[in-house]
Amino acid sequence: MINRNDVFAYAKKKFQADPDYPFEKFPNYAVLRHADSEKWFALLMRVPRSKLGLEGDAELEIIDLKVAPEKVGHLRTREGFLPAYHMNKEHWLTVALDGSVSASEIHDLLDESYELTK
Repeated sequence: MINRNDVFAYAKKKFQADPDYPFEKFPNYAVLRHADSEKWFALLMRVPRSKLGLEGDAELEIIDLKVAPEKVGHLRTREGFLPAYHMNKEHWLTVALDGSVSASEIHDLLDESYELTK
């Protein structure tokens, strides 16, 4: 199962990106940015399941990623993929970091998000 530290390690190695914590009210929300433009390519959060339309109030670790719009609808039909939390739902997607999506697929989506946000 991939977790936030795995995502951070991948982003550091592949994109030389370190997490940034820009939200005083939400100190655990981490943003991954392009070094040159500071544009986001990922947002990692712990959110109550109920805020994602899921049962229960336990927190779920998630990552928001930019994805080609033609892929968003299909991916959202699969386990572990949800409408983007607090992002444009046509271009962004929420992915659960609970083991339902493989590390390799999350890495591929991180790569895509990085390219789409250049």
